[in-house]
Amino acid sequence: MNWSNWIYLGVGIALGMVFRQLFGRWLRPKQASPNVSSSSSPVAPLAQQDMSLISQQLQQTQLAYLMAKEMSQFKAGFLARTTHELRSPFNGLIGLHQLILSDLCENPAEEREFIAQAHERTLKLLKLMDEILNVARTEHGTNKLDIQPRPLAEILEEVHDLTYMLATNRNFPLKLLPTDSEIYVLTDYLWLRQVLISLIDTAITQMEEGSICISSSILPTNNFVNIWLDLPTHAVPWSEPIDLLKFEDRLTQIDHKNPTLSPGMRLLINQTLVEVMGGKLEILPSTIVKEPLLQLTRIQISIPLVSSAVSGSGAFSPS
Repeated sequence: MNWSNWIYLGVGIALGMVFRQLFGRWLRPKQASPNVSSSSSPVAPLAQQDMSLISQQLQQTQLAYLMAKEMSQFKAGFLARTTHELRSPFNGLIGLHQLILSDLCENPAEEREFIAQAHERTLKLLKLMDEILNVARTEHGTNKLDIQPRPLAEILEEVHDLTYMLATNRNFPLKLLPTDSEIYVLTDYLWLRQVLISLIDTAITQMEEGSICISSSILPTNNFVNIWLDLPTHAVPWSEPIDLLKFEDRLTQIDHKNPTLSPGMRLLINQTLVEVMGGKLEILPSTIVKEPLLQLTRIQISIPLVSSAVSGSGAFSPS
């Protein structure tokens, strides 16, 4: 091997060493700079304040979801109850028309009588639909509420006067415990009166024995007044399941000759009206009264509380 080959060999070895160093630097992982964040560097832990804020937002989201779910179930129950209420009288009308169309009437007089019955039931059915639609419009906001401060004692006394004779005729005592005249509630006077009368009237209709007691209690901690109706447990219109098609045997039978809203439907309507007025209607656990031995259930209506008049002009201020 001559001198030129040695030169080529040395140059090759030198170039090989140079390329080796260059490729080594290129393949070596870059170290993270202290001022530049790297994807391989660990994520900095969140501050305690950020964690608290995220937890609070998560709780609010869960609460909103639960409220939306509960409202959806209530709407489904109201719709199912309404469908059942209207389907029953419709079946009665269809039955009358089938008798007429099938020529099963003995004479024209009987046919005319069936037509008259169908017409009368249609008017009553229309009245039921108007009552339900009126509540739906109120909930939707089409029918505006007249929310004003009203004296609670005056409302309860009027309700007692309007239902006292109905209870007396059935030999059921109706008691009204005294209410402070300085207590005012923020409500629609006519709607609240209708809700209370409806609850008492339904209870009297369902009662077999016992009495009804109307009372009230202030909850200054949350600015609400509780109106209590203590009723015999058997007279309380418990709400029905949402899927009424699977529980037909548990529902109160509706008289096709005299269609009226069932106790369960009236309870749902009253609950809806109270919620629209900013209150809440609840059925509390039952208690047992010793003398006489009778099981009672309390219906509680919570209505927003306001203070009494502060000037002769009739102005009111929230409590």
